[in-house]
Amino acid sequence: MTMPSLSLAAVPGRRRSTIGLAQEIEKRGYAGIYLPSFGDAMGLAAAIALSTETITFGTSVQPIYLRQPSDFAGAASFIHELSGGRFRFGVGVTHDPVIQRLGIQTGKPLSDMRRFVERVRAAAGQGAGELPPIVLATLRRKMVELAGEIADGVVWANGARSHIAASLARLPQEKLAGPDFFVGDMIPTCISDDREAAAAVMRRTLTGYVLLPNYNNYWIEAGYEEEMLAIRAAQQAGDTAKIPSLMSERWLRDVTLYGSASEVRDGFEAWLAAGVRTPILVPSSASGGQMKAFEEIFAVFG
Repeated sequence: MTMPSLSLAAVPGRRRSTIGLAQEIEKRGYAGIYLPSFGDAMGLAAAIALSTETITFGTSVQPIYLRQPSDFAGAASFIHELSGGRFRFGVGVTHDPVIQRLGIQTGKPLSDMRRFVERVRAAAGQGAGELPPIVLATLRRKMVELAGEIADGVVWANGARSHIAASLARLPQEKLAGPDFFVGDMIPTCISDDREAAAAVMRRTLTGYVLLPNYNNYWIEAGYEEEMLAIRAAQQAGDTAKIPSLMSERWLRDVTLYGSASEVRDGFEAWLAAGVRTPILVPSSASGGQMKAFEEIFAVFG
């Protein structure tokens, strides 16, 4: 059986145990470990480089505004070298709430991303060291097209499975056909025989995302205009309590994995069939916390 990759984040108080969990993921034969934007993903990546031996890993969505490009280049090169080439540097432009919290001025996302990649590669040429593959966090077609032009891969977070083929069609097909071009998606996952409880967890997980304009617009592009416009209207009316009820099962099953072990296994295979070479499961549990969620994943995939 093809094994999925898993999303892993280190939260304060559990950082050392997170390293142990990364070692367990490697021991069990999972395809990879990918680190989301919250927490010190680069610090965790360096720790994984030193505490594992064979597993591929990377940042899934590292916001480009957190550091200077030259600093990112040095850190990415350092992790790349420590790991023996197992690291993938996934970067993204992040969302308005993060930008506002940072108090920074940004330009247009496509221009900022292009400039960032150019400066990271320039720093590498000026002594920062050899870089890992650079993967762009994408949603809509223009960022996908930019990834096809300047990057070594694409990764979605909460992508719509039914829309993946249309998105991949925006890439240069000769590049996509190459074995080294990364195609990933971070998929919220909840395994439970109580299907309604698992669906409720997924709706809570995605509530914050449907309120973000770029995600809302992406899901409209993916064919969920009715749901997204209803959510937008509820948000504008201040009726946020109504939002989970507006997340249709059709949409939820397209962007997450939830339900029984067999449903989740079948859904994982469907993601592979859709063209996502690296499905990255983001575990949640209907009956516990992070460790319980990983126990449930291990029970299904080994």
